[in-house]
Amino acid sequence: MKKDIPQKKVENVAICIVPRGEEVLEGEPELWDVYILNLKEEAIQGVMVTTQGYGQLNGQDIKTSTLRHFFTDIPGQTAKLIEPIQTKVFDLTNQYWVSFKYNDFLYDKKYIFVRGSIDPSLFTQIPLLDKMGVMIK
Repeated sequence: MKKDIPQKKVENVAICIVPRGEEVLEGEPELWDVYILNLKEEAIQGVMVTTQGYGQLNGQDIKTSTLRHFFTDIPGQTAKLIEPIQTKVFDLTNQYWVSFKYNDFLYDKKYIFVRGSIDPSLFTQIPLLDKMGVMIK
């Protein structure tokens, strides 16, 4: 039965994390921002984003609270702020599980920022925001 369900790949939807402050190299800002980018020309509807951090710090398993964010729709070529993120959780794996409806089909994808991946050395130009940050598409 499961094999009969069509599996469609998520395309042109990204998650990015950008610093709030302009001076990243002089002093790391305490809070950064997480955005969802709809790079499609059309809107996506019923967008649910579930966020969680997990991993090990000092030999102990750590798991953050699970947060859920809902957007009725995100227009095409739009960036929406999901949440702020503290730099102290960059040493954890940060997961963003996104599900949405597009063209009468339900899509979902996990975007996983592994430990050490939120770093200025990995910055790229973020479309729609005109800022530098890390992005998973």
